[in-house]
Amino acid sequence: MNNICYWVFIFLIRFNVYANGFHFLDPLFHDSNSTQMLSFVENYNQSAAGYNPLYVGLTLIHGAAAKGAVCLDGTLPGYHLHRGFGSGANSWLVHLEGGGWCNSIRTCVYRKKTRRGSSNYFEKQLAFTGILSNKAQENPDFFNWNRVKIRYCDGASFTGDSEDKVHNLQFRGHKIWLAAIEELMSKGMRYANQALLSGCSAGGLASILHCDEFRGLFSRKTKVKCFADAGMFMDARDVAGGHTLRNMYNGVVTLQGAGKNLPRTCTNHLDPTSCFFPQNIISNLRTPMFLLNTAYDSWQIIASLAPPSADRQGTWKACQKNPANCSPSQINFLQGFRNQMLNSIKRFSMSKQNGLFINSCFAHCQSERQDTWFADNSPLLGNKAIALAVGDWYFDRSSVKQIDCPYPCDKTCHNLVFRA
Repeated sequence: MNNICYWVFIFLIRFNVYANGFHFLDPLFHDSNSTQMLSFVENYNQSAAGYNPLYVGLTLIHGAAAKGAVCLDGTLPGYHLHRGFGSGANSWLVHLEGGGWCNSIRTCVYRKKTRRGSSNYFEKQLAFTGILSNKAQENPDFFNWNRVKIRYCDGASFTGDSEDKVHNLQFRGHKIWLAAIEELMSKGMRYANQALLSGCSAGGLASILHCDEFRGLFSRKTKVKCFADAGMFMDARDVAGGHTLRNMYNGVVTLQGAGKNLPRTCTNHLDPTSCFFPQNIISNLRTPMFLLNTAYDSWQIIASLAPPSADRQGTWKACQKNPANCSPSQINFLQGFRNQMLNSIKRFSMSKQNGLFINSCFAHCQSERQDTWFADNSPLLGNKAIALAVGDWYFDRSSVKQIDCPYPCDKTCHNLVFRA
């Protein structure tokens, strides 16, 4: 698995990335584990289009250390909060940052020297775009809410609770979650009349894992829902027939002691590693959940379905760079992956309270990027942009169960294309 992390890093070093014609590069090219690909596709360079977003300052949680809630290296966790106003002054959107996982001592030791494992490397300000934007024309339903981004520095989607004293590693993701939520409650969230827990990538997985726990924080009078973007990481076979992602998740769950903090509706009948996969959790959620996902997730294609360890001859490299380069047999394999995802959400989709937006794009994380969340040329399903679909579902304006036709029918996609 560690070799996979290395080659994903090399792959991204060698190729520039284009999305919808705009060149973008992740400015944080210093992480050589599986976090690298997630960081890369989560961070869209808005400046390429002359975009001028709101920047929000970092707040460290100074009481966290006393509660054992610390990053991998023992530093304080943190968040970025932009206060709501007007009709949204008493509504809260809590967004969990993504950024992969660490599944071994080696990868966690490396991670603790980056922004994914230490607040010493956190940006002092973050751009709030997409679902975090404060502009109505960019974020029509949540622009004036209290919007929070909780930083991710544990490497287990806010679930771990153990330590490795020999290597000075603290696996305290669940305690970070609790400390951050406690602080936000003290800052007014306890009085919320509306709340939405969201997240992208590893943060999207975290929003699924913590959804019912989040609901339990509020009174029954508070409208509470959850939203996961690119969080449907599948327990799927790779191109060699192996279980690359399952093996990696097993390392995460075992090393970080995450099992005791995973949903009991799953762990009461499945092993902890299986309960790190959302396909085994979503159907039993009591809280309304919206799943936003591409059917051909870019990260999973590169790091989970066709990693170098499974694609030793490199026959998938061209396909990974650009879906237009995929052979018929490769497209057939990816259609099978899509079918597996759709089958895994059938029961979930039958609930009236849940929402879906599954588009047939080659991308990863669409809610944080302005061009995919809500813009003139945003991806559409049923002639509706993602932001409007999520808003219609949250405010019960209409049922949203949108599933795209198979690739290559959707011409509104902002596919990630890697070019030499």
